[in-house]
Amino acid sequence: MKIAIGSDHAGFEQKAALAPWLAEEGHEVLDFGPANEDRVDYPDYAYRVAMAVADGRAERGVLVCGTGLGMAMGANKVPGVRAAAVQTPEFAELARAHNDANVLCLSGRFVDLDVNEELCRVFLSTPFEGGRHEGRVAKLDRGCLVEPRVRVVNHPLVAHKLSILRSEDTPTKLFRELVRELALFLGYEATRDFPLEDVQVTTPLETFTAQRVAGKKVAVVPILRAGLGMVDGLLMLIPSAKVGHIGMYRDHETHEPHEYYCKLPEDVDQRTCLVVDPMLATGGSAAMAIGYLREQGVQDVRLLSIVAAPEGLEAVMAADPAVRIFTCSIDRGLNDDAYILPGLGDAGDRIFGTL
Repeated sequence: MKIAIGSDHAGFEQKAALAPWLAEEGHEVLDFGPANEDRVDYPDYAYRVAMAVADGRAERGVLVCGTGLGMAMGANKVPGVRAAAVQTPEFAELARAHNDANVLCLSGRFVDLDVNEELCRVFLSTPFEGGRHEGRVAKLDRGCLVEPRVRVVNHPLVAHKLSILRSEDTPTKLFRELVRELALFLGYEATRDFPLEDVQVTTPLETFTAQRVAGKKVAVVPILRAGLGMVDGLLMLIPSAKVGHIGMYRDHETHEPHEYYCKLPEDVDQRTCLVVDPMLATGGSAAMAIGYLREQGVQDVRLLSIVAAPEGLEAVMAADPAVRIFTCSIDRGLNDDAYILPGLGDAGDRIFGTL
């Protein structure tokens, strides 16, 4: 097996001993440093080893610092890495069997070398059990998507309104109102980084320096038809925004999106585009809409969806490396018909009463 190994200064002595020992055990060892006991920062070496595992240069990783804890924290920042800090053979076995851990983080100060050798032996020889653990491990990997390109709007009122929106007993009128209100919350979060400029304002009592948005132009682009339900909420927040429309429908057999209509503001390439669709399921329609906007020269595209499936998030981010996504919830996944679970049903039908 090809093993990437690294340490900081506190783990250097044990790393220097483990590397040749692993080679004697029949593994190919890639030593990512450091080369001596000079003081270094553990995140640098955690990142190097984790990246080697993530990009396939190594099958597993071994990291050593004072406790193993800092290395685990650093390595787990790399998408695709599941690093475990362990100090007993039982934990090493479970990290592999139940969590499919691919980086082992060891303590060079509090655990003897012979124990760490045994931890390596168990970790490298234990297979992943799969089965009921597969879905849980998949969720660990999907968690890497949450930041920085995906923002979940975490607010008590959002959670409350979303719980009502999901209910099959919620009537059409209330459903529409909730979609509009949740769109406003999403818009608030999606515009948080808009630049400001100073302006002089005279109140009934005095003149002072206030702040306003610095000439930011916005276009709201609903994906028809369900996206129309979110437009009014965003226009309440940004009344000066222009509205474009992109018509998509999903083939119920293939689940593939098809475009049938598009009308955008003439200066869309000069605007921040808020693409809105209540449901991000497979991601096909959203990716196609975003791709079309890129073709028109739009630089800043932000996707707003009330609920999103992990599959949809992955698809959209894979299709566009710069898009930012805002959602009220990342749901469990898709069923065989590509509907979000638990979801809220067909948002278009519920908004327009066409159930």
